[in-house]
Amino acid sequence: MSSVRASTRAMRGAYHVARAGMFRYAGGDPEKIHELLVDSLAGLAPVDHAAEVDPVTIAGIRFPNRVGLAAGLDKDGRAAAAWTRFGFGFAELGTVTASGQPGNDRPRLFRLKKSQAIINRMGFNNRGAAAMAAHLAALGVSRGTNRLGIPLGISIGKTKVVPLEEAAEDYLASLEVLAPHADYIAVNVSSPNTPGLRDLQSADDLSALVGTLVAHAPDALPVFVKLAPDLFADVLTPTLRAIEDSGAAGVIATNTTLGREGLHRADRGAAGESGGLSGRPLTGRALRFVESVARATDLPVMGVGGIMSPGDAGRMFDAGAHLVQLYTGFIYEGPALVRGINDIRRHPAA
Repeated sequence: MSSVRASTRAMRGAYHVARAGMFRYAGGDPEKIHELLVDSLAGLAPVDHAAEVDPVTIAGIRFPNRVGLAAGLDKDGRAAAAWTRFGFGFAELGTVTASGQPGNDRPRLFRLKKSQAIINRMGFNNRGAAAMAAHLAALGVSRGTNRLGIPLGISIGKTKVVPLEEAAEDYLASLEVLAPHADYIAVNVSSPNTPGLRDLQSADDLSALVGTLVAHAPDALPVFVKLAPDLFADVLTPTLRAIEDSGAAGVIATNTTLGREGLHRADRGAAGESGGLSGRPLTGRALRFVESVARATDLPVMGVGGIMSPGDAGRMFDAGAHLVQLYTGFIYEGPALVRGINDIRRHPAA
């Protein structure tokens, strides 16, 4: 184990050096760095296998390990072939909408370094469901084949200009185009950056939306629902009942938060920026939310939010998560975090 830890520390150090170089090259603009990262990975060839660590089958999908890439980092799936190389056991692409859209005005991504956090108000900027489908088809990706070495989920959201009362048809348009290329579909009703979107988390609206998607999904295509950590307890219970009754396969908990608790004093000036907060300040809130969800439903849970260390992931598993996903933790810590989490699953008593 000592040699593994030394290798992981070396990997972490190399990543931090590379990240510092990217920041200098991009003039410190977090969104330019994000684009640079995805562009640099987009040309990598796929590998045919993933790290096998504590594999599990959930909703009919075999996950080679329990650490996944969360939606938001690869919105158009352009780097889909690369994520296996970093040790991930699955990747969730998107969030993608039926029609391409530019997202919100820049600046819209803010790094809060002392807090190990990010605030974003991206607004589902993406090229659209058809563009993603065409790209994945060109890579030979189809459901159940593990063409890129790992299962791929696709997160779908509402196009901004579509009224809430037409949301089901809009989500359904994305589902129909992307279903042949997805191992699971994630229904994003919890981003704070599309006006009114979180209203779809109410039990009645969610039942109608998810019920429609499940009814139209091809056989064996699981549908997961991604919830916000800001749901009140009295809303969470009926929301989970609606998810269960609609035939969904599981829950993804959580998305970013509108709260601003836990910021380092050096970052409090950024608290007034609108958008969702992720990273270290979300760690405790996300953990408590996952515990609440896992107690209230028998559906499998993907835990995401504030996982910045292998220990955070371990506590998320202990709280009831079957799988975990990384976004901000991966940005701050790189592939060493993925390896570290896989190591604790491989050697739980070490």
